[in-house]
Amino acid sequence: MLTRRDFLAGTAAAAGTALLTQGAVALTQDSPSLKVGLIGSGGRGTGAVRDCVEAAPGVVLWAMGDVLLDHLMNAKNSLREGLKGAYQVSEDRLFQGFDAYRGVIDSGVDMVILTTPPGFRPAHLAYAVEKGKHVFMEKPVAVDGPGVRSVLASHDVAEQKGLCVVAGTQRRHDVAYQECVQRIQSGALGDIVAMYAYWNQGGLWMHPRADKWSDMEWQLRNWLYFAWLSGDHICEQHIHNLDVCNWAFGGHPVKAVSLAGRQVRTDPAFGHVFDHFATEYEYANGVKMISMCRQIDGTASRVAEWIVGTKGTSNAQTSIKGEQPWRFDGERPNPYVEEHRALIKAIRTGNRVNETKQVAESTLTAVMGRMAGYTGQEVTWEQVLQQDVDMTPPNLAFGPLPTPKVPVPGAAARSGPYWGS
Repeated sequence: MLTRRDFLAGTAAAAGTALLTQGAVALTQDSPSLKVGLIGSGGRGTGAVRDCVEAAPGVVLWAMGDVLLDHLMNAKNSLREGLKGAYQVSEDRLFQGFDAYRGVIDSGVDMVILTTPPGFRPAHLAYAVEKGKHVFMEKPVAVDGPGVRSVLASHDVAEQKGLCVVAGTQRRHDVAYQECVQRIQSGALGDIVAMYAYWNQGGLWMHPRADKWSDMEWQLRNWLYFAWLSGDHICEQHIHNLDVCNWAFGGHPVKAVSLAGRQVRTDPAFGHVFDHFATEYEYANGVKMISMCRQIDGTASRVAEWIVGTKGTSNAQTSIKGEQPWRFDGERPNPYVEEHRALIKAIRTGNRVNETKQVAESTLTAVMGRMAGYTGQEVTWEQVLQQDVDMTPPNLAFGPLPTPKVPVPGAAARSGPYWGS
């Protein structure tokens, strides 16, 4: 049985003794191969491996791990067929269980891909940088204040060890977004006065519970619907839009208030998370960002970011209207591949990249919106960052695990895991 203390041991190492272990893997542009380990072998993980192999020559999949055996075996079969010679995972480098990440990281890899549910990300990142591995990690990178603090500690370790870290906020690797945000930051909109972020869509997948599944297995297989695993959909999905607004603004908000709830997805099969959030964020200079996210079938869809300035407006992606009009008209390579290309280039050239802090701040932005929605209270950046309740279950093992109660705004205020006191 893996306890929460065991699982988070890497966090303490990241803050101190990790600096005494091996440093960054030495690779050059002419390196014959880059050995990659996959931690979390679901759909996002297998997709990330394919993108990574496509991104540059000489990339091989060396080891794999997952808490669920069927996920691991399905990924093994599909990747062995799809990657051909780039699949070099021997049977002794297939790891299953809650501590599978340690086996992958210790297997001789140069770089790891972290694509488990986000609740596991802080501990996996801490152990990876402790062991001197370069990292690609999906967003978000935590689900609560303690997790974000751990990730920020790992950022410092990666900096001191010369490690490269890239996050799955792929809009930052989309050439259209890059050019548009550069123009915004150069003054094309004048002073930013308001921002709008949206991810409104229908529902996502849900796996009906099988009789043989324990509580833990059911929650793992339906991780979207449990905040300790996903952070709720404002974190797991809407973080993309929040990240773009933080990027364009050049900083993070300082407080938030939200109107949110569980209006349609009320069946216990959907765990305890909400299905909509409407959040007002405020930045240090008083600029407001209006954020909306929804996962309800039959509703209008909108996935976008809008930036409003004193000289014009922009969709933060392909166009600017106003005194300095602009429209992107170039080629747009697949940003899911480009993010891996940027990481591999940085590893091989020594021109380091470390996106840990920016994705940690965008993650905390999302967590702040969730806590404002769950509690019905205005919450501040510092309150959320210093939250003292770790949402990870006390014991990571297959067996009983009660579903948390659905938060009730007002009743949940300033008490329990929804506030952090």
